[in-house]
Amino acid sequence: MAPFKVLAVDGGGIWGVIPALILAAIEEQTGRPISDLFDLLAGTSTGGIIACGLTKPGADGKADKSANDIVQLYASEGTTIFPKTFLQGLHVGAIRGAKYEAAGIESTLQKHFGDVRLKDALKPVLIPSYDIEKQIPIFFKSERARVDPTYDFPMREVVRATSAAPTYFPPEKIDTGDPLNYYALVDGGIVAGNPALCAYAEAMKMGKAAEDMLVVSLGTGEFRRPIKYADALNWGQLEWAQPIIGIVLQGSNATVDYQLQQLLNYDGPKQSYFRFQVEFGQDTSIDDAGDANLKYLMDLARAYLSQPDTADTLKRLCALLTASDSATGQSDSPPPLTP
Repeated sequence: MAPFKVLAVDGGGIWGVIPALILAAIEEQTGRPISDLFDLLAGTSTGGIIACGLTKPGADGKADKSANDIVQLYASEGTTIFPKTFLQGLHVGAIRGAKYEAAGIESTLQKHFGDVRLKDALKPVLIPSYDIEKQIPIFFKSERARVDPTYDFPMREVVRATSAAPTYFPPEKIDTGDPLNYYALVDGGIVAGNPALCAYAEAMKMGKAAEDMLVVSLGTGEFRRPIKYADALNWGQLEWAQPIIGIVLQGSNATVDYQLQQLLNYDGPKQSYFRFQVEFGQDTSIDDAGDANLKYLMDLARAYLSQPDTADTLKRLCALLTASDSATGQSDSPPPLTP
């Protein structure tokens, strides 16, 4: 029996171009669109753009975008989402108001998602966000949207909600038709920067057993910046203020990775959990969509993919993703995707 295949993509702003390139490599090797290869897709923040973007149907009912299209979305729309204006460069609004206006990201989402709704996703998707009024995580699920219209929203609103990173963008308000019952949402990274464990739990709820599951988790990059004990020993609130956010988010993502390593086979011939993550070698920020930073991120991803260990792991993964092709009447060597 073919495994139930789960894809989960971390949050990380413009760094989303890294998992997009990894997914493009998977599409190139398999000759299949991502929406054909996976049975459930989860994405937080920028990962939500990827998960929804790759499951959005086109006019022909097939996937509207390839992974390469998502790469191009970051390259062409990055400066619309994260504009570098004179006032923004002076950090006007750093004390009051979000760093970026919502108009840029909302116009981009309108352009690429239009009026497609969550229920229209080609495969089940799971998109986390956080309601700041109700103080609870919200998980948008296309399967729930299919059977209950009150949980169905435009994809662009769902993606906007999961991407509403505090201090970067204003919160997103999603109306439900009841003026007293609405969602006040911020970035899903608040609760699930790495949504892989959420996706695993969702698959279990759908009746899938762990031994019948294949989970692929894609990171958006991480820093290795040791803080020396002697330096931190006497730190107070001021010194901890900046590094603690990165420590919590990176530590939380790594914890999910650890948990799935314990729950699933992470090594050996029956490997059923794959985690792809790059390490940054220089400073880079999640909102730097300039040409130099984009080139650095794309070069880093391509160098990572060319490493022998990564290339071998990716090859084994692609073999697993297409192992059931012959049983379903598909060729083991399908033709390449049309650009």
